[in-house]
Amino acid sequence: MEYTKGTIGRVFIARVDHGDDLLVELEKLAKIENIESAMFTLLGAVGEAKLVTGPKENIMPPDPMWTEYNDVHEVVGVGNIFSENGNPKIHLHTAAGRGDRAKVGCMRGDSKTFMVLEVFIMEICGISASRVFDSSKGFAQLQFKNCEDPC
Repeated sequence: MEYTKGTIGRVFIARVDHGDDLLVELEKLAKIENIESAMFTLLGAVGEAKLVTGPKENIMPPDPMWTEYNDVHEVVGVGNIFSENGNPKIHLHTAAGRGDRAKVGCMRGDSKTFMVLEVFIMEICGISASRVFDSSKGFAQLQFKNCEDPC
């Protein structure tokens, strides 16, 4: 295990409106506000989304299993924002339910808001972390380095 420590910096509350693509909007906000390291939670509803719900087999690198929904689901989610290749990368896991059905996974691709999503973002200061692709693992994992900028 590797780790680093920091402090909470700016705090943002964002409203993502009906029809907006959640992941696109979060990425835009991160660029506008120069958010390099953050964690966030969200709640609301999504009308369509694509999720990675696990690997097809327990091997590395993984071959992802995909699921999607095209009807409204209530969602809660937790995620983070770190840079990858100099751009903000959103990593978001959601639990989405409709009636007695639930879907849990890593949201990727299209993610259309239904009515509204509320997002609570906490910037993390005093750290330097970014996602770097590791071909042997098949994904971009966090890497830490010393940070001179406290935010």
